Amino acid sequence: MENYFNYFTEIEEHYQRRRGSGLLLSTLDWALIETWKDAGIPLEAVLRGIDAAFDKYDQRPTKSQKINSLAYCAQAVLVAAEDMKEAAVGSTKPQRRSGFEKVEVTAFLRRNAELLAAAKLPEKAGVSCQVVAREAANTLRQMAAELDSAEAKPRLEDLERKLTVAEEKLFAVLLAATPDDEIVAVRAEADCELAPYRSKMSGTQIGQLQQQFVHKRLLEKCKLPRLSLFYM
Repeated sequence: MENYFNYFTEIEEHYQRRRGSGLLLSTLDWALIETWKDAGIPLEAVLRGIDAAFDKYDQRPTKSQKINSLAYCAQAVLVAAEDMKEAAVGSTKPQRRSGFEKVEVTAFLRRNAELLAAAKLPEKAGVSCQVVAREAANTLRQMAAELDSAEAKPRLEDLERKLTVAEEKLFAVLLAATPDDEIVAVRAEADCELAPYRSKMSGTQIGQLQQQFVHKRLLEKCKLPRLSLFYM
């Protein structure tokens, strides 16, 4: 996993800079960034892909519409990632440092633990979101306490794996406890936003985006934080 814990911010700022406006990223855009992160696509490849997509757009003789979504850049990002992978064969280029200090990480963990413990979540027969949220909160507090007592810097990759497991459990119970019609409505919203860009994406990527979109909407509805260190 790349230690690019400013991954989301750098992509957002670069996209806005190339577009020439402060247009806020949509839920679809954030979900797309997350699929790139989960796929291990380096930040540099994403930035190169965004540049390539905008460079190609700028060469068009007529520009009736502006680029209004990162999805327009999806194909160019994948091409850039493949090009970098081929060029990196035999390369010994070092990874960038994350720059995260223990005090920042522990503060992030404790803040999210408090939000999880205080959240009012949906309940359904046989499914208790509240119990899972409390367990996740306890896990985060334990992780923070272990960091406080450790002398060495934390291995961010190990922390991220534990946070991913906690988040996946939370997503599972939220999906189970949310009425089907609400999930269907969110998926329909995702399909509507994805429609103009389907030709630029693979079926796998579209499926990942739909899943990320639903997850993000559920967390927003329940006012829950993302647990990943990428959201620090």
